[in-house]
Amino acid sequence: MFTDRVARAIASGEVVHVFRRWSVARVRAGGTQRTSAGIIEIVAVEPVAASDITDEAARAAGERDAAAVFAAFRGAAADQIFRITVRGAGPDERDALSERAVLSQAEVAEITAALARLDRASRRGPWTAPVLRAIAANASLRAADLALLLDRDRDSLKLDIRKLKNLGLTHSLDTGYRIAPRGAAYLRVID
Repeated sequence: MFTDRVARAIASGEVVHVFRRWSVARVRAGGTQRTSAGIIEIVAVEPVAASDITDEAARAAGERDAAAVFAAFRGAAADQIFRITVRGAGPDERDALSERAVLSQAEVAEITAALARLDRASRRGPWTAPVLRAIAANASLRAADLALLLDRDRDSLKLDIRKLKNLGLTHSLDTGYRIAPRGAAYLRVID
């Protein structure tokens, strides 16, 4: 929902709301979203008229003017416009977790159990170890190229990599992925 530029501006307090055009609201007040700049809290979601998007409101949303906001809209022209009030809610806890390069036996057991659950839940069978090893061996490789390497569909692979990121095992880059120190430590233990 947020580009890296906007997420960083929200985290710094420079951007206080964003505008989206949707058929129905896709976020709700009180929710949070993980971004490249940390956790962003959704403070309020309110429908607004197009005339409410002034140049001043657009600048508070990180855009140069109202025309830039309208140019960025997706969806049908008849869809509702929402003003979403946002604020930075601190760092993503996965970042600190992922930097742990020394794992206790209990942490190894916890990761192993979590990966086993992911493997069991998959229709394609065990996938976690091959994906972790592919990312470790191919830092910065685009998802499409990783998918070819692993003979996988790109979109389902991206979802699976996000599951690994949630465990603190990988990092998303501007292009591609890299193994996190925690993921590298885990691979050293199991290999």
